[in-house]
Order: sequence, then structure tokens, then C-alpha cells
Amino acid sequence: MKKEKVKERIIRVASDLFYRQGFNSTGINQIIAEADIAIGSLYNHFSSKNDLLQAYLFKEESEWFKGFEVYSAKISGSREKILSLIDYRKSLQKSSKFAGCHFIKIISEVGDSSPVVSDFVKQHKLKQKEMIRKLIDEYAENKKNIDADLMTENIFLLIEGAVVSSTINKNPDSFDRIRKMIEAQLS
Repeated sequence: MKKEKVKERIIRVASDLFYRQGFNSTGINQIIAEADIAIGSLYNHFSSKNDLLQAYLFKEESEWFKGFEVYSAKISGSREKILSLIDYRKSLQKSSKFAGCHFIKIISEVGDSSPVVSDFVKQHKLKQKEMIRKLIDEYAENKKNIDADLMTENIFLLIEGAVVSSTINKNPDSFDRIRKMIEAQLS
């Protein structure tokens, strides 16, 4: 097994802490201790905790899109790909024990106090919506009377709502309900 580089270890440890206990509740000293590094090692790679936060967000975004690509790779058909996005988000929630969306959590904690972070989160959600739109466009190619903008918005909001609901209720039922709603829209 390849040895983990110090920078990767710092990002992994910080990511876990930021997600589990929150950005504001995570101190640099805790990151240093749990990553088992010297303070100089941290500052060789990151000039501040905010730089580390940005690295966390980049990592999570990359893993999110790569994860969906892998999850849906064997699925053919645009309708099935759209439905697989619901299943993917459900699987993320279950694997995190319903801890919620990394991006929703960080924006609710940091808010507009960091324009870089809030802009990043907004762009991430926009990329998700654009991905849904591409899937809708493929689906709608041979169909008439489909309002692709409305359908994209509906699916995006239903999925986001299911994430929040499943986080609050600690169960995946909301994904099963929205899957039925979206299947009805796609029939």
C-alpha cells in the first residue's frame, strides 16, 4: 500500500474533523495531533485554517462527482441515470450515518463570513444542477412537452430536501418518496 503523503493526511484528518464536529469547533492543534505531524508540517502546506478548509471543499467536490461517475458507470439510459442520482445521494447519507451534506453543513456554519467558501458552495450546487440538466436534456431528446428547466429545478430541490430530511430524521425514507415523485415526472 502506498504511504500517505503528509499533505493528504492533513486534508484527510481535517476533512473528517470538519465534517464530524464542524469547522469552528475544530482547532489547528487537534488537526496537528490527530494527523500526527509537527506544526511546521501543517504550515508548510497550508497558510491558514481557511486554506485547509478550501482544500477540504475541493477534495469533497472532487470525490462527490467522481463518486457519482463510478456509481452510475454501468447504468445506461438517461432516465435510469437520473434515478441513480437519487440512489447515490441516499447511499452517501447512509454511509455517513445521516450526517448530511458537506456543503450544506459548511455554509450553515460559515455563512457569508467567508465569501470564498460561500461562493464555492454555491458553485458546487450549481455544478450539481448543471449535471442534472445534462441528464434531463439527454432524457428529453426524443420527448415533447418537457420543460427541462422546471424538471431540473424540481429534481435538484427534491434531492436537496431529501438530504436535509434524512439528516434530521436519521433515515432514508425521504429518498424513497422523492424517487417515486421523480419517476412520475419521468413517465
